[in-house]
Amino acid sequence: MSPIFPMLTVLTMFYYLCLRRRARPAGRGEMMNSHRCADPHRRPSPLNAEVVQYAKKVVDFSSHYGSENSMSYTMWNLAGVPNVFPSSGDFTQTAVFRTYGTWWDRCPSAPSPFKRTPPDFQSQDYVELTFEQQVYPTAVHVLETYHPGAVIRILACSADPCSPIPPADVRWAVLWSERPVKANVSQARQFKPCIKQIDFPTNLIRLEVNSSLLDYYTELDAVVLHGVKDKPLLPQKTSPVAMNDLEEDYEEKDTCGMDSLTRKLSTAALREEANNGYFDKLPYELIQLILAHLTLPDLCRLAQTCKLLNQHCCDPLQYLHLNLQPYWAKLDDASLEFLQPRCALVQWLNLSWTGNRGFISVTGFSRFLKVCGSELVRLELSCSHFLNETCLETISEVCPNLQDLNLSSCDKLPPQAFNHISKLCGLRRLVLYRTKIEQTALLSILNFCSELQHLSLGSCRMIEDYDVIASMMGAKCKKLRTLDLWRCKNITENGMAELASGCPLLQELDLGWCPALQSSTGCFARLARQLPNLQKLFLTANRSVCDADIEELACYCTRLRQLDILGTRMVSPASLRKLLESCKDLSLLDVSFCSQIDNRAVQELNVSFPKVFIKKSFTQ
Repeated sequence: MSPIFPMLTVLTMFYYLCLRRRARPAGRGEMMNSHRCADPHRRPSPLNAEVVQYAKKVVDFSSHYGSENSMSYTMWNLAGVPNVFPSSGDFTQTAVFRTYGTWWDRCPSAPSPFKRTPPDFQSQDYVELTFEQQVYPTAVHVLETYHPGAVIRILACSADPCSPIPPADVRWAVLWSERPVKANVSQARQFKPCIKQIDFPTNLIRLEVNSSLLDYYTELDAVVLHGVKDKPLLPQKTSPVAMNDLEEDYEEKDTCGMDSLTRKLSTAALREEANNGYFDKLPYELIQLILAHLTLPDLCRLAQTCKLLNQHCCDPLQYLHLNLQPYWAKLDDASLEFLQPRCALVQWLNLSWTGNRGFISVTGFSRFLKVCGSELVRLELSCSHFLNETCLETISEVCPNLQDLNLSSCDKLPPQAFNHISKLCGLRRLVLYRTKIEQTALLSILNFCSELQHLSLGSCRMIEDYDVIASMMGAKCKKLRTLDLWRCKNITENGMAELASGCPLLQELDLGWCPALQSSTGCFARLARQLPNLQKLFLTANRSVCDADIEELACYCTRLRQLDILGTRMVSPASLRKLLESCKDLSLLDVSFCSQIDNRAVQELNVSFPKVFIKKSFTQ
């Protein structure tokens, strides 16, 4: 044998081992390192100088504390340079969402949570911002001036909202995400998360927040986008994961399964297995119970494994509660079409945040609802901007059993579209927060939907006379239990008298920022006497609330659990002590900017009533 042959054999084996090492599946640590963060401290080359820009415009958001006709506490304050930073405290020039903590989840108006919500999806609110120039992001900085820590996810979009030409393909990418954590920070901060690099330029950034762990409202002052104009060199991708490696991709976890939802809905290439072991000997109902614990993407993956599990995963009983909100970034007409055969019995459907920027068409939504809407009891459509009058007409025609309809922040719906809601005579819960509903349509709804128990009319600025609305509610809605009139500026003591006498079952009433109500007319005292079942009462920013009103509440509303009297000048610590002694279930009391209630009084009340969370905001 030639002496060269052994050496060639050794070299061949060495080359083969090198190839195997290079092609082996990446480990968890290597996969995570392959999605490297864009280093915010790294200086770009002079040929690709970094662009730093503040938000130009706020294009969409789910809620805000402010009104539609003002700039105080509104999301629009996020546009432009900082107004407050680096100062800390409660300032009207910042952007504030509508809720904080878990207080709203404990109210009588709180809806039941959907099943099958992925644990990674924790977002409660969002805001979308445009910037002047499209860049490849290297950093996103959020200026938080009060109770920081609410931002849990930052996304970038490939579409340019400023372009007159609609994009052919819209992509969303997660730049950063994290589960809600309580930030141990009391001062203003510049939040600088380590973001991932993406392969497309963007000038549309979306912040998603979760305020459940916050002690009070979070306030955001500005958002800064750092980026470069030219595409940076992205990290080299690792080799594909082997088919027998069941570990999910790191990036897929970040996107809550939204990146490939449509693909997972396909049930092609099922295995032909003659024997499923002992699993197929289990009772059908038991297998269904086991599968009920899977998320929607997992259920669709499982449907592709074998015919037995495909049959179980496609059973309409698995889709009685269908929450599609976590997949808003990829849900489209094709996704609805794939789901359609499985959803003939769906009773709860959540399409909140979905379908925007052309993802869902009116035709696609109507087609899905005509097939799957006959059994619908609950329909969530918050911030679904694809909706138009045709959609509401379809809902009214094909959903005769509908009891719960949420159109919160559907501010692009034309006023005439709401006329169709009056055909849904079985409605028990209706959310119209930040919509353009007009008085005529609302009166028609109240007249025909006498079963209403929960009604939200917060920030509905197209209503001309809320006294007429309150009178109709008192006459027709005898079962009303919760009512949100947040920022309904023209309701007076006359409307409140009609409401209180006609709706004695009210447990929750939000009259925040209703300046036409004056304590001197006796309206608050009458409320206390006629509504003994009140558990939540918000009189936010009504400066006329006085000690006599608090004492009436202490006497007649002993079931009270939440009370907000922010901004009053005429309530003393003595009357609050009477209230706390009388209302044993009181857990939330907001006395922010109450001039007679100083920090010392709050500390003394906290010592005497340690189970009550007494909120006292401040401005530095």
